[in-house]
Amino acid sequence: MLTNDSFDVCFTSPLKRSKKTAEIIWGSRESEMIPDYDLREIDLYSFQGLIKKEGKAKFGEAFRKWQEDPANFNIDGHYPVRELWSRARSCWTGILAHESKSVLVVAHNAVNQALLGTAIGLGAEYFRSLLQSNCGVSVLDFTPRADGGSPHVCLNRLNQTPNSPLAGGSSGGRKASEQIILVCHGVTGERDNEAANDQPMNMLGVIQSQKTAELLLDLRVDLIVCSSKAASIETAGVISQVQEAAGCLGVDSVPRYLKTKQMNELDVEDVLRKSKKDEAVPVSASIQPGWLSQLDEEAASALWNRSGKVWESLLDELSDEDKSNPGDAMVVVGHPMAHISLIAKCLNLNKECLGLFHLDAGSISVIDFPDGPSGRGVIRCTNYTAHLGRWSVPITRPG
Repeated sequence: MLTNDSFDVCFTSPLKRSKKTAEIIWGSRESEMIPDYDLREIDLYSFQGLIKKEGKAKFGEAFRKWQEDPANFNIDGHYPVRELWSRARSCWTGILAHESKSVLVVAHNAVNQALLGTAIGLGAEYFRSLLQSNCGVSVLDFTPRADGGSPHVCLNRLNQTPNSPLAGGSSGGRKASEQIILVCHGVTGERDNEAANDQPMNMLGVIQSQKTAELLLDLRVDLIVCSSKAASIETAGVISQVQEAAGCLGVDSVPRYLKTKQMNELDVEDVLRKSKKDEAVPVSASIQPGWLSQLDEEAASALWNRSGKVWESLLDELSDEDKSNPGDAMVVVGHPMAHISLIAKCLNLNKECLGLFHLDAGSISVIDFPDGPSGRGVIRCTNYTAHLGRWSVPITRPG
């Protein structure tokens, strides 16, 4: 995934697994990698090295705390997750002090979670909320502010893995019982003065929707929810056709009908037109990382309130006990702006956090519910575009 990406410097954990991974990625570059002991894996003290069965038998209540409330888990007089968050903040001090444009950091699951959390202002209670897989790549954009203050930070993408993010696996050690797949519709033919017009997809958008439909064959989709805008309806239609055709071509060759539902609250494009703060901002600016932080108060509130209704409706759909195939995935198709809001809703953030995330047209994001729809959602990945092949967005953008 990183073959064609460029980096100025590499920070790495000194532990063997991380160091070896860093050496493979760094290759024959002349500059030396920078080891940082604070990038080591989480310190679990007496828990260290125990398998789940052993930890449960030996520590009982403490093990339950580690599973259910890790931020408040205490062992040997230490709070490992809180200490991890403190270490991550220390790491950022050194990393950001380095005068480099593109920085590679190679570390471990838990400390990478802490690096992401501390970068975008999330506390230790968000441990296990932003999934990190082996060889998963996450990208943070740091944009300098005009006043010289702390840079604006945006999570450009989360947990991009070499294999499909839909291929299964656990979320924080637990298998997801339900999933929501957020699909950003394909690129449209909109122009700078047509921000809120109902534009169909252009040729690139059609290709993106086809590639996305092919990726989703890794799942059995039960329901597609989409906005009433043309690009979303078109994307949903392609996904539905491919899913239904795959049913006929499978071993059982059983035709099936895929339910599609339009949800007007997913129509958020008009929010951009109504924003008084940046009426003259061209549509192209809306795809820049962190752009949603520029929405004025009225527009941000409208988007946030609308997304709240959508999120509650989606959870109700997941909780429907009358579903014909419990465990099948739900796909939601809409504008990147709508999906960013849903990700923030899943994490119980507020509208001031909308600028913390970025999504590209044609991307997918995956939310797992290991404890069911009534439990806490886990973000498996965001802004995944590898399935787009030659039309995918590079990990590090040129320029």
